[in-house]
Amino acid sequence: MRAVVLEAFQEPLTVQDVDRPEPEPHGIVASVNGCGVCRSDWHCWQGDWDWFGYRPDPPHVLGHEPCGTVVEVGENVETVSEGDHIAIPFNFACGRCDLCRNGHENICENHVGLGFMNEAPGAFAEEVHVPNADINAVPLPKEVDPDTAAGIGCRFMTSYHGMAHRGDVGNGEDVVVHGLGGIGLSAVHIADALGANVIGVDLFDEKLKKAEELGAVETINAKDVDDPAKEVRDMTDGGADCSVDALGIETTCLNAVNSLAKGGRHVQIGLTTSEEEGKVPLPTDEFVAKEIDFRGSLGLQPSRYPEMLDMIKTGKIDPQKLVSETISLDEVPDTLASMSDYETMGIPVCTEF
Repeated sequence: MRAVVLEAFQEPLTVQDVDRPEPEPHGIVASVNGCGVCRSDWHCWQGDWDWFGYRPDPPHVLGHEPCGTVVEVGENVETVSEGDHIAIPFNFACGRCDLCRNGHENICENHVGLGFMNEAPGAFAEEVHVPNADINAVPLPKEVDPDTAAGIGCRFMTSYHGMAHRGDVGNGEDVVVHGLGGIGLSAVHIADALGANVIGVDLFDEKLKKAEELGAVETINAKDVDDPAKEVRDMTDGGADCSVDALGIETTCLNAVNSLAKGGRHVQIGLTTSEEEGKVPLPTDEFVAKEIDFRGSLGLQPSRYPEMLDMIKTGKIDPQKLVSETISLDEVPDTLASMSDYETMGIPVCTEF
């Protein structure tokens, strides 16, 4: 089968013929219907994230935002059948550890990151293997068509968990999102649907305009002001109730935290680059004096997909609004390369394999 292969970090990616996966006894193989092209794939290509185990040994197939159709089922799988249409979380869970048993499958003790670890070759390919399929293959309702499902991968579902669960936003709260890439724009759209008043912050006018289309009540171009955090505090009469760093660099993280009111909560979704190596200085005394909460957010538990899918079915949220373009497998390398200059907007999705 054809797949996008990482041969060496930071070197051009290529589309190659590779062996198709075979299902393990607990796993399934799915034909990939769509796979988002995410900045996290760019990070992996650059060789970032070895500090938390997301650095596979080349050669390796990238891609972690797929939906698909089941084409082969392992002998020990009980709830998944050939022909099922499924969403595939990138945060593969074992289903057996204490965290999984208590509803925290996204941070499973035996977590395997699709496309980021040797154990899970990715989904920029015609087919992908899904281990522990009874928990990791999420059935899609018939109302959610493949085009819509292709947009709910990592960025959208991660933002859903960040806003609905970790941020717990709504009820007219002020929420500020710093960094309006795929995650940030998804967070704007979802927080708006949950009843929050959202402010979007970025450096690019086209992304700010898109945020307004997705429900932002205000936007700030950080290039045009001396202190974006102060602008947010002024707009909200003292600070936001919830802030989001959707990019993962020192500037956006600090601006997001400094945007908060007393008693506010910060949600960190963006992961750092090799420049920060996982560590960003924070105003710890402000956390104490203002009783600010700092909350990490990773992926979405498979067991909580149904609530997100219900909101999609009823039209309250719509992943297709975030899909900026559909591309072929052969275009994935160039699309990822363009992310070096932040040239993509929204969620590009590979739909031709």
